[in-house]
Amino acid sequence: MGRDSLSNEHASPQAEKIPEGKPTGSLAPGLVAFEAEPVPPKGEFFHEVESTGSSGYTENNPFSDPDVADYWRNTYEKAQYECRGEFDPDATWTPEEEKKLVRKLDMRVCFWACMMFFGLQVDRGNLKQAVSDNMLDDLNMNTNDYNLGNTLFLVAFLCAELPSQLISKKLGPDRWIPMQITLWSLVAICQCRISGKGSFLATRVLLGLIEGGFIPDIVLWLSYFYTSKELPIRLSYFWTTLSLTTIITSLLAFALLHMRGVAGWAGWQWLFLIEGIITLIVGLASFFMMPASATQTKTWFRPNGWFTDRELKIAVNRVLRDDPSKGDMHNRQAITPRRLWHAAKDYDMWPLYAIGLLAYVPQTPVDQYITLILKQIGYSTFTVNLLTIPANVFHIMTLLLISRVSGWLNERTLVSMVQNLWTLPCIFALRFWPGMMVNGWGTYAIVTVLLSYPYCHAIVVAWTSRNSSNVGMRTVSAALYNMMVQVGNVIANNIYQADDKPLYHRGNRNLIIINFISIGIFLTTKLYYTQRNKRREKVWDAMTPEQRSDYIRNSTDVGNKRLDFRFAH
Repeated sequence: MGRDSLSNEHASPQAEKIPEGKPTGSLAPGLVAFEAEPVPPKGEFFHEVESTGSSGYTENNPFSDPDVADYWRNTYEKAQYECRGEFDPDATWTPEEEKKLVRKLDMRVCFWACMMFFGLQVDRGNLKQAVSDNMLDDLNMNTNDYNLGNTLFLVAFLCAELPSQLISKKLGPDRWIPMQITLWSLVAICQCRISGKGSFLATRVLLGLIEGGFIPDIVLWLSYFYTSKELPIRLSYFWTTLSLTTIITSLLAFALLHMRGVAGWAGWQWLFLIEGIITLIVGLASFFMMPASATQTKTWFRPNGWFTDRELKIAVNRVLRDDPSKGDMHNRQAITPRRLWHAAKDYDMWPLYAIGLLAYVPQTPVDQYITLILKQIGYSTFTVNLLTIPANVFHIMTLLLISRVSGWLNERTLVSMVQNLWTLPCIFALRFWPGMMVNGWGTYAIVTVLLSYPYCHAIVVAWTSRNSSNVGMRTVSAALYNMMVQVGNVIANNIYQADDKPLYHRGNRNLIIINFISIGIFLTTKLYYTQRNKRREKVWDAMTPEQRSDYIRNSTDVGNKRLDFRFAH
């Protein structure tokens, strides 16, 4: 039963209706055979496993069947998977050992990922602080020029997403990411010498081209060390860094913008120079802080590596037992044009791309314009930068909470939709509240509540990785999803226009419409994946145990196109 007979989700002619089944053990590439009883829960791989007491990943070990272990051993060898030497189907470990290892990973891997994201956000987010120091007036520009600069940055960022992922997959994220950070920090430093609209737009484009692809590159690197259940909360730490960075740079901006006049420079020039140097330090350090994989932590400047032999065994096998396909490519293997095309046309991922396109639009204009809005209602340059801090503190809290709730409930769609339900009444208030320009504290309160929204990006990024199902697809889908997010940002950065200020009634009306559409997309995505899983379950249930076993062993269907794959939702 190959691709022709089952990839379109139709049973073979000899398929017979049989009782529902429950997993009895692995029979194929990370999947399981069945005997009478219920099918696995929706949104899960049939092979997904949990830590099962003192023996670690053993009871539901997808490699417990020798045929399955041999299949994947051969796959890893053929792919020259860098961790194949540590693959051990019979390895066991205790939950305590695994928790200790994960803590070490958090300190070495997750922490430095957050530091690199800090470097990204410093240079990506300091423009709105610079404009609070009359940068636009100094350069003879207006808010439409500011919008154009943001738009060109996002278009360049978008165009670089996929090429950056392809370069990263070929060179390895451990090489490419430090190169990216170092290069964009040099451009960021050069911003201190921009003298007009032309040089402003040029640096915006260069920053976008170099920074594009950084986020999916980091997600790919993190996926080498963490299981599918661990990744969302680590990504929530990742995006928590965004808000922490904004808090830190707001305080830093308060000091740096007071340097206006020193050496004849404006405060915003000192801001770009000093924050660019900070990012350069992070970029250079990253060359020494990013191992290519768990088995490649030993080097001339780190002769003992990160792990003991036992920790290394656990680090590799726990990730493979969670998702055996993580070893079907090595970390210096390029994505072929055929893989790229198959990933791009995978319509089952399109609902997540639609979420990326519109879900984050309603919050972005207010975030980009917060310093300008607060200045328009009478706050000083220095007060404005301090007033942005509370929203970022609350944003951290709601981000971590929503990510935890998603994990506790094993629910992605409805939990993520809370973001837009939160935003909607705030935008209504901005559009219809008559005291917008006369009640400064009231306007500030509305803006602060809006920007404290529970950010679902970490959930959706991990969700995209989960539903992609293999390394090649995961690489492309991460880039495509982030490209759609950048398209949404392009839309968002052109909603507030100069002829609509200071109240931006037209812009806020458009944000309300987009917010309602986003809620509809979340609900449609939930329905789509639920129905896709039900159709597959119907076909699977109609097959005999022998047909299932034959399909698992011999089907050429891969990843999320397999009948025994269930989409997370």
